[in-house]
Amino acid sequence: MRKLVTGCLALVISVSAWAMDLTEAKTNGYLGEQRNGYLGLVKPNPEAETIMQQVNAKRLAAFTNIAKQNGISADDVATLAAEKAIQAAASGTYIQGSNGQWLKKQ
Repeated sequence: MRKLVTGCLALVISVSAWAMDLTEAKTNGYLGEQRNGYLGLVKPNPEAETIMQQVNAKRLAAFTNIAKQNGISADDVATLAAEKAIQAAASGTYIQGSNGQWLKKQ
């Protein structure tokens, strides 16, 4: 029984080591910064999509909180955050252009 538990624990640890993180998802071209303040799926990938959903939920909560504190809409906060995120995006990652198309940042 102890060997089974140890083996399962080792498997869980090794699988998590393989798990993609946000930086990898962006660097590998799966996720990009959209003009609305949220991440978008550039190339289909289930793991990247899960990351996107988790990050976007956290962003929505943060945008809502900041908006309430400042008496503005969450959409206004998201738009400002988008501008900063697009400016801060690393070279070689994807950002959404004004035409809605994905562009690789230079």
